[in-house]
Amino acid sequence: MELFHGLKNKKAKRIARGGKRGTTAGRGTKGQKSRAGHRIRPAERDLLIRLPKLRGYKNKPISKKMRAVNIGDLEKMAEKEFSKNNLGLVKILGKGKLAKAVTIQGLPVSKNAKLKIEKAGGQVNNKK
Repeated sequence: MELFHGLKNKKAKRIARGGKRGTTAGRGTKGQKSRAGHRIRPAERDLLIRLPKLRGYKNKPISKKMRAVNIGDLEKMAEKEFSKNNLGLVKILGKGKLAKAVTIQGLPVSKNAKLKIEKAGGQVNNKK
């Protein structure tokens, strides 16, 4: 005779079906997990909510950011004439000293830099 006859066929206990379990029906008290039809929101959803509304490739800034080049850096370069072709998208700033005469064409230049360039005998042509 088998002592534990029928244990291998015993089904798992299904809780929250009423019966003799009292008011909470085996679910504990209160909270999201004790409710009928509860669903815990995925963590990915919470991360998406925290991101800014307009994201993605289409909402990136259209214009490229301008780099800053100081007058002291211009003197180190060998060329005498600077334009968008050989410097790219930059703005000339007035930090440093300038002894050589240089010509700037079609690039934005700060007031301080313009004064120093003209004082050194150079020219600033902002017309494109």
